Amino acid sequence: MHWYKITPLDVLLLRDAKPFTPEERAWAGSVFPPNGHTIIGALRTLFNDNKELKMKGVFFCYNNTLYLPRPLGFMSGKPLIPLPWKPELALNHAMWDERKPAPLTTEKLEKAESKKDKKDTRQYLPFEVIIEYLKTGKIEEEAWKVSEDIKGEDQPWKVETRSHNTLQEGTRQVKESDGYFVENAIRMLSGWSLAIGLEIGEKIGEKQKIKDYTTVRLGGEGHHVIIEKCDELKDQWEKLEKLSKNNFEKGGKSIAYLVTPGVFERTHKDKGAVCRPYPWEWKVSYKQELVSIVTDRAVPISCRIQTQTEKKQSIPAPQVFAAPPGSMYYLNQPQKLFQEGETAPEKVKRWRNLGYSELLWISY
Repeated sequence: MHWYKITPLDVLLLRDAKPFTPEERAWAGSVFPPNGHTIIGALRTLFNDNKELKMKGVFFCYNNTLYLPRPLGFMSGKPLIPLPWKPELALNHAMWDERKPAPLTTEKLEKAESKKDKKDTRQYLPFEVIIEYLKTGKIEEEAWKVSEDIKGEDQPWKVETRSHNTLQEGTRQVKESDGYFVENAIRMLSGWSLAIGLEIGEKIGEKQKIKDYTTVRLGGEGHHVIIEKCDELKDQWEKLEKLSKNNFEKGGKSIAYLVTPGVFERTHKDKGAVCRPYPWEWKVSYKQELVSIVTDRAVPISCRIQTQTEKKQSIPAPQVFAAPPGSMYYLNQPQKLFQEGETAPEKVKRWRNLGYSELLWISY
């Protein structure tokens, strides 16, 4: 697997999942960071649409340092712990529905601090902090603070709102139809790039492999990005992956830290396809596998599929809702994802090949 930095040459236009035509809706939103479908779709233009690509990411990097989304299982910098894992706490005498995820608490009950300004807290943590977290299960208080030397650890991009007017011919008035709409463009801050790992199938010839430095179109309006190989990112990810694997093999109480959007979908006869914020194969019970969960609002993912007709056409696929990166799962024993199993259907494995549902493991 090779690792690459993706650096925009200009702003990026990555439309959100809402349908948009100027006459029906005057505001076109953008989603960022881009999902795996968007990145793989752009890269396939370099391989004649070959589908033998597997990806890790999408992450951020500052210069050549990997950044991952902050784990959500912390309150005021202190780690949250399921009550059943701390039987000595008096809160265990409280009543709660044991068929649902267990309540969470901190090691010591303290008065919660006032909510800090989001700009004062890192929303993305550098490699040095993450690897220490995998080793010790702790993140020091100082590690949450935004660095004074690096701009963008709270959000490495900014949104630029752009309005578009079309005037009626021979007048100075805006057209009534298709005449006005607004869109959000994404501009990454200086020094920041997207980071991905890419595994290229053996059937792709050597001539088609990515050069150390190339450009490709990403998003709408023909905007391009530079793709350049970065061995430093590869070394950092391999260290995280090795440590995560060791923690998984230790067994016992473990925390799964989701670092890319998690797509956990299952088709039901009466309800159709249903998504939820944790894997369907994990049973929720403080005595069984999944003890508790920390997550946030779902991430809508909209992609496209090709029709099976003779004249293949690209059409919108059903929307999927993913668990956000940073979600955390507390388990009595670490469990593999069904998506990674040998018996999993190709449709299910495809989510992992596109970079979704990437977990790092921490021993409790």
